[in-house]
Amino acid sequence: MTTYGLLVFEEAEELDFVGPWEVFTVSARLREGADSAVIVAEHPGPVRCNKGMRVLPDHTLDDHPPLDVLHVPGGRGAREVQVHNPVVTDWIRETAERAAWVHGVCTGTFLLHAAGPARGRRVATHWSQEDRLEARGDVTVVRDARYVVDGDLVTSQGVSAGIDSALWLVGRLHGRDHARAVRRYIQYDPAPPYLADEPV
Repeated sequence: MTTYGLLVFEEAEELDFVGPWEVFTVSARLREGADSAVIVAEHPGPVRCNKGMRVLPDHTLDDHPPLDVLHVPGGRGAREVQVHNPVVTDWIRETAERAAWVHGVCTGTFLLHAAGPARGRRVATHWSQEDRLEARGDVTVVRDARYVVDGDLVTSQGVSAGIDSALWLVGRLHGRDHARAVRRYIQYDPAPPYLADEPV
């Protein structure tokens, strides 16, 4: 049984956790409920995310079940607010020590760096924040990989890249065929109508 715990906070980037949530919960469904996913926040009330989505957490930092996978999203709330919140960073550090895997998306890597799990590791983050993260020191930012695996830490580039890293993770936990079944279920086969230019 795998329990996924997805941290949310004010101004978290929605797709950073909703995309992986879809992957983890479909994975659990295909495993006939053997797994579960829960949303965890510092406080019990609704959390307003970066684009205005409001999310009601299942648990607080003090009352969640043991987590096998700790998921940390990014967004302005991660890189500018929660990195200075010792309640959250201490919880991340302590929870990461007990979890089998830590999964960060986008600028969630800033939180993982502040809390400790990303220090001394190879990581990915949103392209617009790579220099800023690297300047914090004690971290190697990989700029040409959609996601990066370093030991028990999986980090991805921005926003939609969290779906890729979450699919890799369920494949690592439950096998490649299972991950392919999840991918097929959510019809994840990117074919964007407009290709992005080089970042400016």
